[in-house]
Amino acid sequence: MKKQLLLFFLMLLPMVASADAVEIDGIYYNLITKAQQAEVTSNPDKYSGSVTIPESVTYSGTVYSVTSIGSDAFYECTGLTSVTIPNSVTSIGSSAFAACTGLTSITIPNSVTSIVNNAFSSCTGLTSVTIPNSVTTIDSDAFNGCTGLTSITIPNSVTYISNFAFYNCTGLTTITIGTGIEYIGRSAFSNC
Repeated sequence: MKKQLLLFFLMLLPMVASADAVEIDGIYYNLITKAQQAEVTSNPDKYSGSVTIPESVTYSGTVYSVTSIGSDAFYECTGLTSVTIPNSVTSIGSSAFAACTGLTSITIPNSVTSIVNNAFSSCTGLTSVTIPNSVTTIDSDAFNGCTGLTSITIPNSVTYISNFAFYNCTGLTTITIGTGIEYIGRSAFSNC
């Protein structure tokens, strides 16, 4: 009897431990019910074309504020051409847009304070990035391998650029660094 009961609980464990993402208007979200917040997550069929992330979504009668883009949310979405990120988004997860080779430009909203590791790495088609004055940190490999970037302006608000942040951005010919910079990491601009 104990063995059967244990087996029954082991079969139920995956259902209790995992929560499925919900799809609303073509975008997948992890919903944080208690905080009424939504995090953009990966699409099993990959995102493509132009994606506009809304400031809020409604699911089962509850309104959720879209506050984050999860790690790997758009990873390897090679057919993605543009993304509009609302000011409600305060964080962009690691590798969120990594290897989106069709993405040509990105405007990071004023609500984001850090560009985390690998956020836009290997976005070879990326030719334009707007970094707002709210960003204080550019983490390791954030734009590593963005070979299409020809110029970048780092605002005065940025105090820290980590290792390999713009490594292998071979098309980069103009870099404007703001007056707030206190630290530039190892190989941050190597192979540019």
